[in-house]
Amino acid sequence: MADKETLLELLYLMLKVRRVEECLLDVFAQGKIPGFIHVGIGQEAVAAGVCSCLKPDDFIFTTHRGHGQALAKGIELNRFMAEIYGRKDGFCKGKAGSMHVASKEAGVAGSNGIVGAGLPISLGTAFASQYRDENAVTVCFFGDGASNQGTFHESLNLAALWNLPVIFCCENNGWAQFTPQKVYMKLENISKRAESYGMAGVTVDGDDVIKVREEAEKAVSKARKGEGPTLLECKTHRWFGHYAGDPQKYRSPTEVESTREFDPIVKFEEFLLKSKFIDQAHVDTLEAKIKSEIQGAIDFAESSPIAGPEELFTDVYA
Repeated sequence: MADKETLLELLYLMLKVRRVEECLLDVFAQGKIPGFIHVGIGQEAVAAGVCSCLKPDDFIFTTHRGHGQALAKGIELNRFMAEIYGRKDGFCKGKAGSMHVASKEAGVAGSNGIVGAGLPISLGTAFASQYRDENAVTVCFFGDGASNQGTFHESLNLAALWNLPVIFCCENNGWAQFTPQKVYMKLENISKRAESYGMAGVTVDGDDVIKVREEAEKAVSKARKGEGPTLLECKTHRWFGHYAGDPQKYRSPTEVESTREFDPIVKFEEFLLKSKFIDQAHVDTLEAKIKSEIQGAIDFAESSPIAGPEELFTDVYA
């Protein structure tokens, strides 16, 4: 098991991700954020467990539900919030919004609103790291629905063939937008698809941050040693709908309510308290610290100038 310092860092990361997304739901409802937002509340253990194994110069690619992954990788909160607000002080000067946040400094190579589109792009940073002998790894997050896309199969095939230092991390919450997994896939475990391409595949309880970290650590270590890619499937639960405001008429109220029973933060806090790694005062102090950080980021974002039409033609490569 990880040491105490790492366990406390995992708790901080999960709480930070949860509280930031709760705040985003609130300010979105107030009409302060343009566009759409998609939250991953309930899935914090995956982002924290995987990203806690990475170094600053490693890369991640996230999905449209990628706030948690970017925050766990270490993206700076003030500029992250400004980006989602569509302000000039955001990482992409307000052009990216919630679904396309990127930060070169944090190794957040990009998020993507197109299902499965990040998979082939992630091969680029993985190949570059291998070619330059930089020992960096790439993690590409995607959802269970993306595993039916052609990009998934093409990317896994090439990554295995070239022995690339990449981890394909499937956040399997059982829903592809509005469709349950049993409707579109006969397989129970997506990790089994790794066998077809000659790479390692593992399924883990995605609501257990310790187990996620243990498997992620193995995959990252393997990639750094030049032993190739891994398909890591983390089974977790999506508390809310596909997008903020989704009434979820395609799910029964009982099923929606039952997702809370798998709360990864409650489970982890109970473990830490029972094991006497922390006491309630520690949790309260952590919550106050995170609340202060988030309020500071909100203040920063709301005081930043709104990105205007002049930004449309800046930072354009083609």
